[in-house]
Amino acid sequence: MKVAVVGATGLVGSEILTVLAERNFPVTELIPVASERSKGKEIDFKGKKYKIVTPAEAIALRPDVALFSAGGGTSTEYAPQFAEAGITVVDNSSAWRMDPTKKLVVPEVNGTVLSAEDKIIANPNCSTIQMVVVLQPLHAKYKIKRVVVSTYQSVTGTGVKAVNQLMDERAGKDGEKAYPYQIDLNVIPHIDVFQDNGYTKEEMKMIQETNKIMGDDSIRVTATTVRIPVMGGHSEAVNIEFEHDFDLAEVRQLLAEQEGVIVVDDPANLQYPMPKDAHGKDEVLVGRIRRDESQDKTLNLWVVADNLRKGAATNAVQIAELLHKKGLI
Repeated sequence: MKVAVVGATGLVGSEILTVLAERNFPVTELIPVASERSKGKEIDFKGKKYKIVTPAEAIALRPDVALFSAGGGTSTEYAPQFAEAGITVVDNSSAWRMDPTKKLVVPEVNGTVLSAEDKIIANPNCSTIQMVVVLQPLHAKYKIKRVVVSTYQSVTGTGVKAVNQLMDERAGKDGEKAYPYQIDLNVIPHIDVFQDNGYTKEEMKMIQETNKIMGDDSIRVTATTVRIPVMGGHSEAVNIEFEHDFDLAEVRQLLAEQEGVIVVDDPANLQYPMPKDAHGKDEVLVGRIRRDESQDKTLNLWVVADNLRKGAATNAVQIAELLHKKGLI
């Protein structure tokens, strides 16, 4: 299978290449794609060198699938061109997520919606992905009424510039800034741009994408998204109100049986999910499972995942795997 990775030199693009290799995706020819300034440079994939090409050159090479992770502008410009050439696009930017004509997919949650007509498929926001994987089995059993989520998001979600800012600050060096404030020894309650309603774009993504992926607009969601000085993964405190009451042992069983979820929940032995434990893993870790004692039929969870893996690269590759399994690519 001919596979194009658009944005192959970026943080997520590099992770996509790693995940493709680790999961033994059937790549017979890799087409790494980046901007004009990277054209001709070489990248290594499974011990073989591949030259970087431009998006226009990649279209001419007719890959079977193109995994995009090069920002919304690139996706808006080139994804339709790839699709028109008959190439299936899995896009990691926010460009197509809320387009009513495009599917927004987390394979464990709504992979059944994919069809041969889908030529541009949206990969959800990293914070949304890890949350809905955990919500899905609980919604099926108890029906979710409302979700209150607060996130604790890794600097890797912003990109290399943010990682460099954190490391520079930690070393006491001046350097290029990704954030308007110091991130080391600090917490910034601001991810993406503020909207007219006082929420940030990241918070509104979590609200709207959850409804779209879960296929249920009746689920009410409110979010506060926060950047913290860690690497390895995003963490979320999730409060879920259900229509029907639940048994905690059954909740743990449902989560343990959910594909892509690992339960790490043993407070007596100080076992709970942390970003350093999620780093490099494809699974979503969930713990601190307990009742909300202030309100009936309400559950508290702590959810952690590697935002560059399941939150981006792994989910995109899993979509490609599902398309391949269904014979759609």
